[in-house]
Amino acid sequence: MAYYVYLLASKKHGTVYLGVTNDIVRRGYEHRTEAAGGFTARYGVNKLVWFEIYDDPITAIAREKEFKKWRRGWKIRLIEEQNPQGIDLYASIAS
Repeated sequence: MAYYVYLLASKKHGTVYLGVTNDIVRRGYEHRTEAAGGFTARYGVNKLVWFEIYDDPITAIAREKEFKKWRRGWKIRLIEEQNPQGIDLYASIAS
């Protein structure tokens, strides 16, 4: 089973959210439809702009915790390095 650490954004250089999941398609759908509620629904954070894949949950959770310590600017830089246009990647993984 795959585990994902992911970043969502409201728009380019907008509000960002970091999460971890074992089903990125389902979790992305929950964020997009605001079924997840909370922070992402409140701030319109629903565009999948970056993710990494891991083979086990321990490694994925450790990576998420590492990212939680990062400053916002570092997360934005990571997104821009791998997805400079800030394209929503959800469609490419949901099909």
